[in-house]
Amino acid sequence: MSLQPDHRYAELCLTGRGLACVRGGRRVFHGVSFSVEGGHALALRGPNGVGKSSLLRLIAGLVRMDAGTLELAGGAPDVPLGEQAHYLGHLDALKPSLSVIENLGFWATFLSGREAAREDLEAALDAVGIGDLASLPARYLSAGQRRRLALARLAAARRPVWMLDEPTSALDADGQRLLFALVGAHLSCGGIVVVATHVDLPFATTVLALEAMR
Repeated sequence: MSLQPDHRYAELCLTGRGLACVRGGRRVFHGVSFSVEGGHALALRGPNGVGKSSLLRLIAGLVRMDAGTLELAGGAPDVPLGEQAHYLGHLDALKPSLSVIENLGFWATFLSGREAAREDLEAALDAVGIGDLASLPARYLSAGQRRRLALARLAAARRPVWMLDEPTSALDADGQRLLFALVGAHLSCGGIVVVATHVDLPFATTVLALEAMR
């Protein structure tokens, strides 16, 4: 598995219209609309608490949508959007007793629905610069290495829509360059990225500014 795309997605377009989310009896956001086409990345900006993470999780099917519609044109028509999206949040979700490659294999199989070939797993680890740690138990990884292993799931599981929540967190400059390369390869083969961020990201082509509810 190379960072160079070896496949292309169909012409995709992810559209949200009038989206609303209520959590714990509090309206997090409402009336949110956007559209992002394949090959493009949408950055969600705004202060803490405006619902950037909640919007990502809503798109990924992890949070209930209280109003509005979501559509992925060009995606698999009989597959829920949540199963065509990969959500990368703040938690690395690793089993400490499993090795690096075993952790990646578990998630790659879970996300793709098929057992991943070892060479694909090794290539994904190489893509994020931790190929030499494949046999190391995950409990010994640093915060930055754990984050790189989480990023490797993006390379190992082929899903057309990526939901990234503050993806540069805990990454050093080299790790950020690897992240940007992964995202660039995904976009170049027609994928879609929606990212919540407090910083400017070179791959973001459109910005959606969320405002605090009054």
